[in-house]
Amino acid sequence: MNESTVVAIVQKGLMTIVLVSAPPLLLGLAVGIIVSVFQAVTSIQEPTLAFVPKIIAVFLAIYIFGPWMMDQMMGYFNMLMQNMQSYIAY
Repeated sequence: MNESTVVAIVQKGLMTIVLVSAPPLLLGLAVGIIVSVFQAVTSIQEPTLAFVPKIIAVFLAIYIFGPWMMDQMMGYFNMLMQNMQSYIAY
């Protein structure tokens, strides 16, 4: 296995991580911004008001995008397993 193969495996793995983590993170960010604007407008500074909607949004994103996220991770794993013979040096 040469350096370019290792770099390609790591690059694909990092891209998979970014793709899988993006939906919950982006939805949590959007909800956090909306809640922060609401708190600034109404002068309500309750910490639970910021936390609870974000955690609900993240769980909802995992519920909605979960099958797609699992498909992405399984695709990466299957790619690794199918090419395992070419990775092993004799």
